[in-house]
Amino acid sequence: MKQLQRGERLPLAQLAPDGVLQAGLSAQGLALDFACFALDAGGKLADERYMTFFNQPATPCGAVAQTSVGPDAGGFSFRLASLPAWVERLSIVASTDGAPMSQLQAGRLRLVSAQGEIARFDFAGRDFTGERAVMLGELYRKDGGWRFMAVGQGFNGGLDALVRHVGGAVADETPPPASPAPVPVAAPVSAPASAAPRAAAVDLEKRVAQSAPQLVNLVKSAAVSLEKAGLAQHRAKVCLVLDISGSMSALYRKGLVQQFAERILALGCRFDDDGEIDVFLFGRNVHRGAPMGLSNWSNYIERIIDKHPLEGDTRYGAALEAVRRHYFPDGGGGERKAPLKAEVPVYVMFVTDGSTSDKPLTERQLRWASREPIFWQFMGIGKGRKSRAKALANFADSDFPFLEKLDELDGRLIDNADFFSVASPDEHSDGALYDLLMNEYPQWVIEARQRGLIA
Repeated sequence: MKQLQRGERLPLAQLAPDGVLQAGLSAQGLALDFACFALDAGGKLADERYMTFFNQPATPCGAVAQTSVGPDAGGFSFRLASLPAWVERLSIVASTDGAPMSQLQAGRLRLVSAQGEIARFDFAGRDFTGERAVMLGELYRKDGGWRFMAVGQGFNGGLDALVRHVGGAVADETPPPASPAPVPVAAPVSAPASAAPRAAAVDLEKRVAQSAPQLVNLVKSAAVSLEKAGLAQHRAKVCLVLDISGSMSALYRKGLVQQFAERILALGCRFDDDGEIDVFLFGRNVHRGAPMGLSNWSNYIERIIDKHPLEGDTRYGAALEAVRRHYFPDGGGGERKAPLKAEVPVYVMFVTDGSTSDKPLTERQLRWASREPIFWQFMGIGKGRKSRAKALANFADSDFPFLEKLDELDGRLIDNADFFSVASPDEHSDGALYDLLMNEYPQWVIEARQRGLIA
């Protein structure tokens, strides 16, 4: 039996190979109601019949059902193979009738399979303050299999807030929650909002409306995803790293890279009130472009490609090294023995349509970077196992086995990278894209704080 800590992940392929398992739930000192939401790729409850709780004890397909699990007060049974293909996550939550979660003496979530109890996640009132609901854990698809993550994320507004958070409807007579935004409980992602950050945000919104009105809706869409991820007040530098190998030619020519860059700029506007993102290009060589911002965003990609034409070869490792040198010059892009702390982390959006010729260097760079406050979000343009739009039947065929390896690379201080693939940069709606970009980053922020990488 494995004792899980908040944020820890557990592959289930060997522990529950048939996808049949149970989650036992119990609490002492406070009465809790338990529920399970089946969520789509955008983190939404696409079908309210897939909310399993005391008034709706099973999903229509029978894959999730309330049940008793040994000595536990409540629980759910799962037959993961019977879930509809649209279900990407099963979120297990607990809520109170009004009392704060801080009054809870002790609680636990146990995962049980045919092999017996395989994992346990303990939680207690000391982990919370005034929250009236908590997302305890999630079962989620990854690389064609299922995993479990211990979450422990509190919500101030109780079950209604959780339902709204996942897009479900709440009866009109139910009073709205005081604050529906999720709040990470172990290590807050950001400090409480103050007058100064709010003023800066308002000022930036005005600047966007005046200088780049076409980006206003993008900025708003990014804000929604950040709020869902508990990062509404989070600050980070944003860096866009673009593949300029010859095979990317059509994507640049059709304006798809420009459109994607605008979406990342909008994310940067929410993360950093300077209204700019840094840009690096890589092929055979690495080039650092002028920052892309509200004053030069229009036709930015066309101008930078005129200056740095597409070139042969693709070298991830050289690009990673150049980015690290830029943000952390003291390390010289080499191995770092001790963790480096910074006030503001760096979020890197790394875009490519092919593999790399410097795989050993890339692996070393990613391992070394795990001791720095920098997160790498890789996006492959082509066919990949983690593309939300690909059918499960295509699982065995992927254009990005090396990027998938980087996503799970061993030898790192913490997991500092995520990967997904798209058939085209414009495959996803704005909201769905921003949700994908926040897939693993919020948890990395929590772990980076715990490891001393973020002040």
